Amino acid sequence: MLIIFGTLVLLASIILGLIILIQNPKGGGLSASFGGIGNQLMGVKRTTDVLEKGTWLFASIVAILCLTSALFISKSGGNNERDQLLNNAPAGTSAPAKQNSVPLSNPPQAQPPSK
Repeated sequence: MLIIFGTLVLLASIILGLIILIQNPKGGGLSASFGGIGNQLMGVKRTTDVLEKGTWLFASIVAILCLTSALFISKSGGNNERDQLLNNAPAGTSAPAKQNSVPLSNPPQAQPPSK
């Protein structure tokens, strides 16, 4: 299910990016690219409205898909094997203590054999 949500988010994000790139930052938008043809076909105001509505639509689709995809994530997180190993481990085991690498000030002397 998460794969479906991921592909839908990716597709909606690509479309949203294309819609944003089509828009003119100074307000002309798609109609300014076509010159007089855009005014005759759709009108300046209508083209800007369609692109703005499309931006809001696809931004909301991406947001809704991201929020709803979190509902389908399993609560176990997929670490069942690791959790079972931790739960079944004996309680008294711990990591081996690190030996002191600093030499003692008076190392023990070997005793000569007694006669």
